Amino acid sequence: MKLSQFKYRLPEERIAQYPCKFGPDEERPYFHRDDCRLMVVHAKSGVIEHRESFRDIINFFDEKDVFVFNDTKVFPARLYGNKEKTGAKIEVFLLRELNADMRLWDVLVDPARKIRIGNKLYFGEDDSMVAEVIDNTTSRGRTLRFLYDGPHEEFKHALFALGEAPLPKDIIPRPSEPEDLDDFQTVFARNEGAVTAPTAGLHFSPQLLKMMEIKGIEQAFVTLHCGLGCFRSIDVEDLTKHKTDSEEMHVTQEACDIINKAKNEGHRIVAVGTTVQRVLETAVSADNRLKPFDGWTNKFIFPPYEFHLADAMVANFYTPLSTLLMLTAAYGGYDLIMKAYKEAMRYNESDPERRYRFGTFGDAMLILQD
Repeated sequence: MKLSQFKYRLPEERIAQYPCKFGPDEERPYFHRDDCRLMVVHAKSGVIEHRESFRDIINFFDEKDVFVFNDTKVFPARLYGNKEKTGAKIEVFLLRELNADMRLWDVLVDPARKIRIGNKLYFGEDDSMVAEVIDNTTSRGRTLRFLYDGPHEEFKHALFALGEAPLPKDIIPRPSEPEDLDDFQTVFARNEGAVTAPTAGLHFSPQLLKMMEIKGIEQAFVTLHCGLGCFRSIDVEDLTKHKTDSEEMHVTQEACDIINKAKNEGHRIVAVGTTVQRVLETAVSADNRLKPFDGWTNKFIFPPYEFHLADAMVANFYTPLSTLLMLTAAYGGYDLIMKAYKEAMRYNESDPERRYRFGTFGDAMLILQD
């Protein structure tokens, strides 16, 4: 497959800037995670259905089927500081903590050309947080050492209090708002470490999860700390030459037991999002069962690809040329998924309130293999 095969025209007005049922002129209490639209794609027959509510997803599954969720938790990774002496405004994007004792963090800085080793950066209205640049790791990346003497948990609390939700600015180009971090978090998030949300999981509300529980649908949780790799542009036409960033992932024995038991008994496994698919395909064994895993993955999936565990997948409507779209096309079939995207663009095109929304806060797609 070639990069250009995943290009399609996506007008800016079709990219959701806010969660479902919420916009700048509306009241936030009307935000319901499961109120979004749902497209259902039947991979074998090629049939495409349109559902008005994501809650309809429950009608496609039975008792003992298992939904697999990514329970990573997004932290407020975007900070704004000032450079010593000049006072120049610098954006710092926290990527990951390298050493807790030394307060070392791997970060991106913008504008990168203004930052050199030895520079100090000041954060907060009273410059309460200070960091020193100690290494240039890439053309944009830096290693910062935060100068803080208190306990680690106190440091993390103070650092995160200065940050804001790391919404992808190239997709959601608007000022940050206080509620963004909650909106950019799944309701089952518990393991902190992501700088972007596993967006397919954003559609699940506590009420929908309870309805699934009542029906007997089971849940399993894996962890993949989502990095910025999915938003980095691909600069090669030949996809076999693209390398993705490594991301930390964990699969517990408990998750393996739940998923493998369901597979052995003939029940369906539902991968909620591209991150879950990458976890399952990284930790799958030779006999098509899941095994425990603690480490890193740089799994890049694009068509053609044979999946081993998931019988269904929940996805968002992803932006053109993205690795997320490529994985979705690998799972549902390239021709069918691109047809589904064209249909989503045409559906209710004249009615802005009822047409499909794309991107992080957009609508959902369910792909069924049976």
